[in-house]
Amino acid sequence: MERSAKVAISLPENVLKDIEKERKARGESRSEFFRRAAERLLKHEKESADVKAYIHGYTVMPESAEEVKTAHQSAVKVLAGEPW
Repeated sequence: MERSAKVAISLPENVLKDIEKERKARGESRSEFFRRAAERLLKHEKESADVKAYIHGYTVMPESAEEVKTAHQSAVKVLAGEPW
């Protein structure tokens, strides 16, 4: 089991009220609520950074006309076999 650390945070009362309502509806503890929220935020931030890096890569080195042509031809072949 991972080690845990206790932290203290300050929140506006209205935010805490909303958190309490949500976590109680989910049947989870404050610790579970904040752990889940932190994990979601960290995952979102990493995914956003990955997307930015992906876009940057294609901006710096876009596909060649030949690569676009080959991808198009492949897509046409694959999609032609679809029953729609």
